[in-house]
Parts: sequence; structure tokens; C-alpha cells
Amino acid sequence: MSVSPGNDATFVRRLQRLEDKESLRALLIHGWRALDRKAWRTWIECWAEDAVLEFGPWQQVHGREAILAKVIEAEAPYTSMQHHLLNTDFEVQGDRATGIGYMWFVAVADPGTTASPYAMGGPYDWEFTRGTDGWRLTRQRLGVWWTTGTDTLHSFTTAD
Repeated sequence: MSVSPGNDATFVRRLQRLEDKESLRALLIHGWRALDRKAWRTWIECWAEDAVLEFGPWQQVHGREAILAKVIEAEAPYTSMQHHLLNTDFEVQGDRATGIGYMWFVAVADPGTTASPYAMGGPYDWEFTRGTDGWRLTRQRLGVWWTTGTDTLHSFTTAD
């Protein structure tokens, strides 16, 4: 069976879109696993220099270094964390892309206690740009729809 040139071009576009979507998924998994290990520099390399993080309790944080500082301040005190990315979906338009997904975050402040870990979940909304060094996050909006346990370190909630 032969493939006409028109079909070749369509195939190449479809393959590129699939590769781009996999690259975006891999970028997020690589970065968020780095958060679990507290490999802060590895995580922040997933972000563009002029990125914006929007997160309810923190409002907007502008710029890669400011985002890094805010996340270290909030997450470093936890003994262990798990960042789960669920139901991700991406749309690619050339060198720009958007994505959605869900967060399920679990943090343990003191592994020696019987208290429940603090957990929260909600929607992610991402924007990405592809540059010479690959895909980078340019904007992340993160909402919190639910929490369980107590944020004893008050990293994500205000103290009473």
C-alpha cells in the first residue's frame, strides 16, 4: 500500500503532536518527582524564566526564582511529600501548548506520629512554550477543591 504525499504530511503532523504531548507529560512527571525528592533546582528547570504560578493561598508568584523561593518555603519543612498528577490532557499549537489535569498532594510533617498526613486536591491549568531547550512551563494555575488532615506547618493555609 502506498501513501500519498498528503497523507505523509498528515502523518508527520500527527506524530509530532503525539511526541509533543509525551514531552509535556514527561516534563511534568520529571519535575514533580523532583519535588518529592526536594531536588528544587531540577524542578524549577521545568519553568520558563518569566513564568507565573497562580495558587489560591499564595495568589500570583512571578518569575522562576520567586516561584522557587515560595515553593521551598512551603514544602521544605515537610519530611516527605507525594505530588500526583492525574488525568492530564494537552493541546499543542506549534511552539505553544496548554494542559489540564488534577493534583493530589500528600505531605507528612512528622512521620513518627499517628496523625493523618495533610492532603489536598484540585485542578491544574498549564501553559507551555517550546524554546531551543525544549518545552517549559510559562503559567500554572492550581486550585484547591478539597483538603484532608491538618496543615500543621501552615504552609498552604493560614494559622488560626
